[in-house]
Amino acid sequence: MLTDGGLETDVLYNRGIDLPCFAAIVLLRTPEGRAALGEYYRPYLDLARDLGAGFVLESPTWRASPDWAAPLGLDQTELDQLNVAAIDLMRGLCTEYAADLPQIVISGCIGPRGDGYVPGELMSAAEATHYHARQVRVLASAGADMVSALTMTNVAEATGIVHAARQVGVPVVISFTVETDGRLPTGDTLMDAVTAVDTATGGYASYFMVNCAHPDHFAAVLDQGAAWTQRLRGIRANASRCSHEELNAMTELDAGDPTELGQLYRALLATQPQLTVLGGCCGTDLRHVTAVARACLTPA
Repeated sequence: MLTDGGLETDVLYNRGIDLPCFAAIVLLRTPEGRAALGEYYRPYLDLARDLGAGFVLESPTWRASPDWAAPLGLDQTELDQLNVAAIDLMRGLCTEYAADLPQIVISGCIGPRGDGYVPGELMSAAEATHYHARQVRVLASAGADMVSALTMTNVAEATGIVHAARQVGVPVVISFTVETDGRLPTGDTLMDAVTAVDTATGGYASYFMVNCAHPDHFAAVLDQGAAWTQRLRGIRANASRCSHEELNAMTELDAGDPTELGQLYRALLATQPQLTVLGGCCGTDLRHVTAVARACLTPA
């Protein structure tokens, strides 16, 4: 299964479209914005079609949970409506490409309550369940096949999202981000984070992922054949080797080397063959995902 690249960085830096608060959800407010999103997703679906791969359509709702309504100049009802519109857009694309791809999964994307790079003021798991329940419910009711929590910085928030998804009865994926040492911003190891969420939720999450980090930051901590790594099924890596702190300070995009990134993914798959969902995160675009797909889905 392929998925897309770094939606927000691509739209902002490569396409010159302003995203207040780094929120792609605002594009759904206008016909021009909706058209821009369609133009963004279709080449990825074309790539999957050409390679005979399935596709995870990740909705542009990463920064569309309740606390972000006011900074975006919205009330909660309007934000709910944009979440629904995002899934409607995904469903339209799914219909458009259903006959051409072996499988398309619509994923309602959920981001962290705060910054995507730092844990900030930590919630308890119960608080996280209460906070994220609204968006989970809206996305599921709109027709998402699953919800995916990307760029999770801490165990409690990830646990709360899994609880919220289970309450609604929708499948859920948890994707952690890590620092250059392979640990979460809280200092937890990736192994401990995956294990803790599974223990607290009875293993309800469909699988786990890593996103918003370069493969060099986490490849060494993936134990070959270990039980916890078998729960990792997807990678959405950054193009850049820079730390989160360095990325936050940048005024220009670091797109790295797409070909090299593809080879790094191929090396990961050599030791972690359970990785079946491949895409990109910050700094990546169609070039990077194409390189990843061709490196991993075509014979050597």
